[in-house]
Amino acid sequence: QVQVAESGGGMVQAGDSLRLSCTTSRRTFGSAEMAWFRQTAGKEREFVVATARGGEKICYADSVKGRFIISRDNAKNALYLQMNSLKPDDTAVYYCATRVSRSVVCKTMSDEYIYWGQGTQVTVSS
Repeated sequence: QVQVAESGGGMVQAGDSLRLSCTTSRRTFGSAEMAWFRQTAGKEREFVVATARGGEKICYADSVKGRFIISRDNAKNALYLQMNSLKPDDTAVYYCATRVSRSVVCKTMSDEYIYWGQGTQVTVSS
């Protein structure tokens, strides 16, 4: 069983930055497809960013493009989400996820990921 854990959430004001971290026990993390999703109460889990081709390709949701940046440290089995210029609409529980297999295109549907963390709350006040 692959373990995934997020951290770094918190309460910030609009315009602030926050960096989320995700660690996983995947032994092949260096080539693993990773993603961040987010969810607010009563809504479907929403795609934020995903990798494809073992991380060579990165796809961002339009709502975060230009503000959020994904990065990874393969030596630490860690994935990061740098979130800048945060808006109240970014308030959500943020989840890190990973797929079993590599993909040529970015997978943006939550049911395409099998391993998930518990989530970390991000709250942005206006």
